[in-house]
Amino acid sequence: MPPKSRESSSPQATAIPAHLPERLAITLWDFSWYVRTGPGEPFEDLDAALAKAVDLGYNAVRICAMPFLLFRSGLDTTALRLEPLGGDPDGYGSRVRWYDVRQTTVIDAKAHLLDLFRAADRHGVKVISSSWEYQQSPAFADDPAWYEALHAVDPEDRLTVLAEAQADLVDLLAEHGLAHVLACVEPHNEVQIGHLTAGLPGAADAVVELQDRLEAGIAAFQARHPEVLCAPNYGGVPTGSLRSLPRNATALAFHPYVYGVLDDLIEEFGLRRDPAEFPQERADAELLRPGAPTLAEWRLPEAHAWKLKASIMQPAEIYVHDWCDPEKFDRWLYDHYGPQRIAMANRLRDWIDVAADHAERLAVPLFFGEGWVGYTPRDGRFEEGPVGAQLCRDAVAHSVRVGAWGSIVCSNAAPQHPMWTDEALQRECNAALLAPAK
Repeated sequence: MPPKSRESSSPQATAIPAHLPERLAITLWDFSWYVRTGPGEPFEDLDAALAKAVDLGYNAVRICAMPFLLFRSGLDTTALRLEPLGGDPDGYGSRVRWYDVRQTTVIDAKAHLLDLFRAADRHGVKVISSSWEYQQSPAFADDPAWYEALHAVDPEDRLTVLAEAQADLVDLLAEHGLAHVLACVEPHNEVQIGHLTAGLPGAADAVVELQDRLEAGIAAFQARHPEVLCAPNYGGVPTGSLRSLPRNATALAFHPYVYGVLDDLIEEFGLRRDPAEFPQERADAELLRPGAPTLAEWRLPEAHAWKLKASIMQPAEIYVHDWCDPEKFDRWLYDHYGPQRIAMANRLRDWIDVAADHAERLAVPLFFGEGWVGYTPRDGRFEEGPVGAQLCRDAVAHSVRVGAWGSIVCSNAAPQHPMWTDEALQRECNAALLAPAK
């Protein structure tokens, strides 16, 4: 397990900087904090959102800081125009978790970033800076310039360019007296899932093949800001390839989504396969609302087709999340949960244990920035229900047990999700997470 205090008996250990909390209770604000700032949206008022987070027991937020856009794209970001995925607040993606942007907005992106850090400072909240730019963020712009700039970078150089952009961010924060608000940087979210794997040979696991690129990126960041923790971030806990974690990492971040019964649903209905394989009649009967269009009918307007390339979501998954009856979706998960119950609990425990073991091997702090079940429809309640809520409690208990530096209540415990209103569960889990060590 990683260092449990600022002092370590290992001379190689990376200590948590003294100005940072000994444990982080993290709420996941991802790219939502800037794409959802319009009237009635959850981040219309950053101060109010942070005040509520503190009230619920959080002391850290994890965000896409749009570092490439701000510092390496060459684009003018003083009037960044953001919009719903399909341009229509009631259209494509409007009922998809994380994608349900309602308002078209224009922001001065760099000023907005500084506003967040200033507000976080006022509320005593630390910020983990990441990037979703090679996964989703540019899909909410009203034109493809951001997406095109990202993909103009040679795949071999993308992680280094992102790391340099994060170093530029630290420079900006220091210039404005805000560097102390930063808890950690990640070169990118879930490096092995998305466009950062472009150009790899594909002969081995992406985690293995990304090692050199990640180490080069981390080295570029550390050459400029060795005082700031830099964590590679992985989707899941890739247990078969953790030998290839960057040797120069100064923190580690994992997302233990255990899936289990959700994997069964995704596989049964082919949500991440070719749309031609989608079982429309079965989905109509078991998952969808009456009157739903067919998958073939539900697509992005042609003018917005580039946005699907800027996102890693599959059309069948967007379609089902948009048009499912949330109660039917939840019922399917509950009906099929029994055979997966023990496997999901074991995977959660084992992944957290393995992550902690490798953090101790590298002598670096560990945090869990996302988890625990997986990607469910916005209006589903499986994570908040008796099964999901207990997984949240168990995950927090495991995080404390292994000495993790930080953890979440659940990926869905954030202002942009309905779970934000489940205050009792969040207060309970955050209190357990931040309780003094016995």
